[in-house]
Amino acid sequence: MMDNAYNEAVEYLYNSTPQFQLIGAAAYKPGLDTARALDRAFGSPHRHYKTIHIAGTNGKGSTAHTLAAALQLAGYKVGLYTSPHLADFRERIRVNGEKITHVGVVDFVNRYKSMDIDCSPSFFELTTIMAFDWFALQGVDVAVIETGLGGRLDTTNIITPELSVITNISFDHTAQLGNTLEAIASEKAGIIKQGFPVVIGEASENIAEIFQFAADSVGAPIVFAESARSWERAEVKADCNIYYGTRWGDIVGSLSGECQVKNARTIMTALDILLKSGNFNRLTTKAISGAFADVCRLTGLMGRWMIVDHTPITICDTGHNTGGWHYISQRLMTLPRPLFMVVGFVSDKDVDHILEMMPRDAEYIFTQASIPRAMDAHLVADKAARHGLNGMVVTGVKNAVAQASEKARATGGSVFIGGSTFVVADYLS
Repeated sequence: MMDNAYNEAVEYLYNSTPQFQLIGAAAYKPGLDTARALDRAFGSPHRHYKTIHIAGTNGKGSTAHTLAAALQLAGYKVGLYTSPHLADFRERIRVNGEKITHVGVVDFVNRYKSMDIDCSPSFFELTTIMAFDWFALQGVDVAVIETGLGGRLDTTNIITPELSVITNISFDHTAQLGNTLEAIASEKAGIIKQGFPVVIGEASENIAEIFQFAADSVGAPIVFAESARSWERAEVKADCNIYYGTRWGDIVGSLSGECQVKNARTIMTALDILLKSGNFNRLTTKAISGAFADVCRLTGLMGRWMIVDHTPITICDTGHNTGGWHYISQRLMTLPRPLFMVVGFVSDKDVDHILEMMPRDAEYIFTQASIPRAMDAHLVADKAARHGLNGMVVTGVKNAVAQASEKARATGGSVFIGGSTFVVADYLS
């Protein structure tokens, strides 16, 4: 009976509220009025615990999960809210790594449906308040909250966090956030709160000036992670990163690659500020090193250069914009050849810059995810051909991966699955 009730509740969320994940810009609702109305209706649950707010174009998932893992190992009860999900809606809302229960989802939806609230929330607005409410019901000490899109007008921006983190700025969601890096930075700077510290992960000089001005305007202490001495030396290996000489000793990070070096600098800077605040004194060397070493198991993080098979070697990665592909393209060079690329995109992305970064020596299998936003695989193939990338179109991610795997096994090659978060989601589902 509960499975039926849960399925009905999730269907209600998917079908009765506009969902950016499925339809894109039509579901985007700038402004915080609806979020605040929902928050008041549920008793402002986010005021019952401390929060940490994470924004940025890339790296915010890895940053949020690792900070949550460190706090969890330190003995705090930790809420974690991220998006989108890959295989299960409940991945978005976790307490100490455990997903919200089926009963929790059903209860929230039923309570919402019974209320007389004069607003029409989007999927993200409703699920954000569900997360805040669940964290309060579970009695968390602190919640790590990832923005959905942007910052200033993002639903999550009703919170007043102990610490804000902006990982980096790159081109993504330009229709909503602006078509220049400066405009995007200004939107993300909107999470900076009066008097509370903010960490900036990566920023060019002109972007740093935008953040500095925003922080100064509200009296928020600002720290640029790139200027912090987080370690003496970082070593990128095939299956891990090692950070030598941190303030917590040598740390082995299970998330590997050059992009994770930058994320780690941001995370360590944030941890240092949390410790200096005096509010998180239980953070120990053991907790911090353990978080870096075991973040995926502790928090359920998936889709970051994720090895899903060894025969053949199969990698999936949710990187879906130019910033993410800057690092993915470098790592693809390390995979055994022949390389079979299973790729698809969503229709509202400018994919040409990503296609420019894809390897020319790979064989491509173009497909599309099972969401309305998915770009037609034949259109992807046509665009790719103009960039010298050739292959075939296969309907359905499952079928595309099966064909790629068969080819890779026969030739001793490898498989990559990505281009869109939703291609990875279909595969993992």
